[in-house]
Amino acid sequence: MLYTKQEKNSQLKSFRAEAIMKTDIEKISALIGNPLNHDWWGTDVSLVKVLAYEKEKHIRYYVVYDVPWPFTDRDMASDVVITRDTASGIRVVFSRPLPGVIPEKPGLIRITNFWQKWTLRPLNNGTVAVTLEGFVDPAGKVPAWLYNLVIIDSPLKLMREVERRVGVK
Repeated sequence: MLYTKQEKNSQLKSFRAEAIMKTDIEKISALIGNPLNHDWWGTDVSLVKVLAYEKEKHIRYYVVYDVPWPFTDRDMASDVVITRDTASGIRVVFSRPLPGVIPEKPGLIRITNFWQKWTLRPLNNGTVAVTLEGFVDPAGKVPAWLYNLVIIDSPLKLMREVERRVGVK
C-alpha cells in the first residue's frame, strides 16, 4: 500500500509505503542498514560515498543523483541512525540531513530538506511488517506537480527491490 500526504506549508507531498513480507527480519535489516550494498537504491544514483559506518548503529554517506534533463543533478549528505527495541524486535532506520560535512559542488543542487524512515516490525507468523516513510524537497526549480507524480514511484520501487533481494516467499 502507498499513501501520500500534503506536507504542511508546502506544495510537496510526503509518502508512506507499507508491505507485509514473509521473510526473516535479519535479511531485511542487513539490506537496508548496509550502505555498502547500495546498488538496489535505484538507477538514478550515480555515486555513493560512505563517510562512516558502524554496523547496525550509525551511517553517514554522500549521494549524487543523476536527474533527467532539463533538471540539474542533485546531491545530499545523510546521517542515519539505526535502532532496535529489544523487547518488541522493532528496528528503525532513520535518515536526515548531514550538513557541513561535504562542501557543495558546482553543477549540483544540494538537497538539504529530507527525511526517511524504515520501520521493520516482526509479526508472530514469520512475517515482517515493513514501512517506508519519507519526504524530500528536491530543491531548485522542480514543479510541485511533477515531484508529486514522481514521489509515488520511488517508494514502490524500493519496496519491490527489498522483496526481491531478501527472497520474499
